[in-house]
Amino acid sequence: MLNIKFVDGLIPVIVQDAKSREVLMMAYANDEAVRLTRESGFAHYYSRSRKKLWKKGEESGHFQKVVNIFTDCDEDCLMYLVEQTGAACHTGYVSCFYRTLDGDVVGTKMFDPEKVYGKKGH
Repeated sequence: MLNIKFVDGLIPVIVQDAKSREVLMMAYANDEAVRLTRESGFAHYYSRSRKKLWKKGEESGHFQKVVNIFTDCDEDCLMYLVEQTGAACHTGYVSCFYRTLDGDVVGTKMFDPEKVYGKKGH
């Protein structure tokens, strides 16, 4: 494995759909999350707000099967190429990038977060 660079123990991870190449989300991973992702074949991340590891889909059932992992030229950012089950965004949208800077919603909503999480997303 290359010598990827963690800053304060974390590395940003861009997540892209393997088929459509749409950017689905961005999250952070620590060394353990990267290891678990490689071992299991499913995306794991580190939540900065909850201060814990999490497996994508553990609550929603919207898992990310990792097809490949890439690093950028500086080895300080990762990209997971995934087969996404359901929606990637906790708000119910296919991608976390579902609105423009002006606030216009341009994405597709796939589920109601209240029904999945019992609250409105995070």
